[in-house]
Amino acid sequence: MNWNSYHYAIGPTIALVVVAVLVLLLRWTFSHGRSVVERRPERGSSEEYGLLEVVSAPSTFVEAEVQRRTLADAGIRATLAPTTEGPRVMVFPDQVGLARQVLDGRGRPPA
Repeated sequence: MNWNSYHYAIGPTIALVVVAVLVLLLRWTFSHGRSVVERRPERGSSEEYGLLEVVSAPSTFVEAEVQRRTLADAGIRATLAPTTEGPRVMVFPDQVGLARQVLDGRGRPPA
């Protein structure tokens, strides 16, 4: 087979393949529901966080983050949860008493 007679079709064929690959990549990148980018946290009530229990109900997210860091520095795994009632600092049930002792009354009791 003599490929010299098809040399005029090689350039456009390569261009179409490149465009097709780009289309597939862009469809994958901008498709809904399968994003690799972290989504914003959804707000729910404090009862919707499984095993976690509220140990503090601060008025601002800054105050809640300070309390979460205080608990983390004490070796207690804590989570700052954006609930519909406001920010809540939450821990696992076996560490609730210790967490409240560490916070030492700095946070308001949960509502």
